[in-house]
Amino acid sequence: MSYSVGQVSAFAGVTVRTLHHYDKAGLLSPSGRSHAGYRLYSEADLVRLQQILFYRELGFPLDEIAAILADPQANAVDHLRARQKQLSEEIARLQRLAEVAQRAVEVQQTGVTLTPQERFEVFGEIAFDLSYATEAELKWADSRGQREAMARAAAHTKEDWRQLMREAGAWRAELLAAYDEGEPADGERAMDLAEEHRLHISRWFTSCPPDMHRRIADDFVADPRAFALVVPPSQQRPGLAGWVCKAVHANAARRTDGRTDSEEDR
Repeated sequence: MSYSVGQVSAFAGVTVRTLHHYDKAGLLSPSGRSHAGYRLYSEADLVRLQQILFYRELGFPLDEIAAILADPQANAVDHLRARQKQLSEEIARLQRLAEVAQRAVEVQQTGVTLTPQERFEVFGEIAFDLSYATEAELKWADSRGQREAMARAAAHTKEDWRQLMREAGAWRAELLAAYDEGEPADGERAMDLAEEHRLHISRWFTSCPPDMHRRIADDFVADPRAFALVVPPSQQRPGLAGWVCKAVHANAARRTDGRTDSEEDR
C-alpha cells in the first residue's frame, strides 16, 4: 500500500515541507510516484521515517542520522550511548542554570532593591556582568564558598553594600598608587594589599583561604570581566591584572608558609 505526502504528513505529525526537505537531502526519498508525479510512500518508507523521527527527537543532526541509516554495519548503540551522555550533561547544565535563576529570584525577594541612582551611588563604575556571574556560578556550583558568598550577598542591606564599596574603593586607590609608583608585585606593600583583599572577601562574602584567593586572582588574568569587578576598565593599567595576580600568589605563599589552607583558616 502506498501513501501520499499529505497522508504521511497527517499521521506522522510532520509538515509536508519537512518531508520534501528529507527527500531533497536524500534522507527519505519516496519509493514511488503517482501517474501525476506525486510522491508515494511505501510501508518500508514509513519505517525509515519512524527511525528518522526517533533520532531527531533525541537531537541527532540529519547528517548523523543519514550515516547511521546508510551503513547496515553501523553500531546504533554507540551513537545512542554518546547521545545519552550529551543529554545527561545538558540536563545537568540546565539544572544548574535553574538553580542560578532561583537564587536570583531569592535575591530579588530579599527586599534590597536599588534605584538606578542608588545603584550608581553604591557601585559607581563597577558593573555586574550577568554572563560572568552565571558562568562563575556554574563553574563553582559545587563550592561551599560560592554558596555561602551568594547567600551572604543576598542578605546584605543597602548600607552594607555602601560600606563594602567604600572599603573596596579605598583599597583600590592604594592599589593603583602602589602600581603607579612601581612597587614590585612580590614586595611587602603589594602583598599587604593582597592580604587586605583576601580579608575583605572573608569579611563580606565567604572565608577565603590563600588557595581560594589564588584561584580568584587567576581569574583576574584569565577573564577581564572578573577583574572589572575589582578595578573598573577606566581605572585599569596595562599589566595591572597580572601584577595583582602575582601579588596574591606571593601573599599566599607568605601566609601559608608550609601550612595547609585549612590550618591557615583556623
